[in-house]
Amino acid sequence: MKEKLVIFDTTLRDGEQSPGASMTQEEKIRIARQLEKMKVDVIEAGFPAASPGDFSSVNAIAGLIKDSIVCGLARANPDDVGKAGEALKKSDSSRIHTFIATSPIHMKSKLRMSSDQVVEHAVAAVTQARQYTDDVEFSPEDAGRSEFDFLCHIIEKVINAGANTINIPDTVGYNLPGQFGSLIQRLIEAIPNSDKVIFSVHCHNDLGLAVANSLSAVMAGARQVECTINGLGERAGNASLEEIVMAVRTRQDEFNCDTGIDTTQIVPASRLVSNITGFPVQPNKAVVGANAFAHEAGIHQDGVIKARETYEIMSAEDVGWGSNRMVLGKHSGRHAFVDRLKDLGFEFSSDDEMNDAFRRFKKIADSKHEIFDDDLQALVTETGNRAENDHFTLKHLKTSSETGTIPSSRVVIEIDDKEVASEQSGNGAVDATFKAIEDVLSTKSTLQLFSVNSVTGGTDAQGEVSVRLEKNGEIYNGHGTDLDIVIASARAYINAANKIYSQEARIHPQRVSGI
Repeated sequence: MKEKLVIFDTTLRDGEQSPGASMTQEEKIRIARQLEKMKVDVIEAGFPAASPGDFSSVNAIAGLIKDSIVCGLARANPDDVGKAGEALKKSDSSRIHTFIATSPIHMKSKLRMSSDQVVEHAVAAVTQARQYTDDVEFSPEDAGRSEFDFLCHIIEKVINAGANTINIPDTVGYNLPGQFGSLIQRLIEAIPNSDKVIFSVHCHNDLGLAVANSLSAVMAGARQVECTINGLGERAGNASLEEIVMAVRTRQDEFNCDTGIDTTQIVPASRLVSNITGFPVQPNKAVVGANAFAHEAGIHQDGVIKARETYEIMSAEDVGWGSNRMVLGKHSGRHAFVDRLKDLGFEFSSDDEMNDAFRRFKKIADSKHEIFDDDLQALVTETGNRAENDHFTLKHLKTSSETGTIPSSRVVIEIDDKEVASEQSGNGAVDATFKAIEDVLSTKSTLQLFSVNSVTGGTDAQGEVSVRLEKNGEIYNGHGTDLDIVIASARAYINAANKIYSQEARIHPQRVSGI
């Protein structure tokens, strides 16, 4: 009988710490619903003490998700643990994940605490967390560089205090697979009460070894892996959920455990996270990259035609490829539109939002006759980014670009029921458009990222643009989609400008957390 490998997804918490990946509450809810649909065991919804926005998001997700455990992160202090407990009150099944650093360099330079003080804080945090939930996880931050005897000591103490899961993070991606697997095995063997808990791992990808280290730990006895969709995360990212799940599923001859993940939902989850964050998936990315199941070499093509297993160790359909079918067209009605979006995990918060999305769908369908699931996902992402109280609205855009001339752009933006226009020149149509928008809005921000992706294939595909603006140390993401790339770019810039104006975007959470 195979043992259960618990999949702990931290896309909404650690994944969001990737610079520029900050999400709105509505976007977090959509991803949480997709993770639930994929049968993820634990969803780390955020860090409630980081900001009021994060508290609200965790609280909202806790009230909506029924089939997965909803988890909130907390530093080992009373305020953090209390906020996590309050945020999770609505959950049918909740977990508090508390942590404190245990490596000598962290205790001395960051915490400025003695080892005894660190143990005291850890035990107190776990004890307090048990007042809110019976499911408590503890992480000794930077465990990969901690002294072994001290690691054993603090883990034994927090287990006695009521921790159910012990997570061993390789916080800075420093460990090697053999070394890390050996650490997990030694901890399980050396700690007297290790049989009372599930051992977990949380590996970062600074040396490109996050998945390898995680799998080595699983083979050594770990039965929970913390990971993210597309390997999203701060610095070089986290262990990739899709790679962990499919490695274990594909190599059942080596692993004495398996996950309960619905693997057909992997590709839809990957696309959703990519659409929302604006972080494209590299074509040669394992499992979810566009080329993951592509065969160009003639000998490979011949082999796959004769027997798929000659060059494919897993089925593309098993992870959700091939499901991007044409589902709607210009003759499709409102009911079919809403039903298909429900199948994809999207629900509208109001009739006005639904009507706006349907109007945009009809407009796209008039020009793009084949509407795919990816088109619908991009459309809903765009609709979700447009608030009813947007201060700035793009009313008109005209660009001029011709060989031998300097490109120019004229924009008309509505501000408080008044239309304001500007015309500027630039190095290209997009550059001129951004200059014209900035001339009107005067955000005084710095453009940190401009990214363009095709939603589907073909020259009639929608363009999806991500813009990242920085102002006074805060990051504001904007998204826009349209069949015209320049219009999509203008919408993305204005979307980010609206966030600057409303001050709804919060300071990036990585400033206060990290394990």
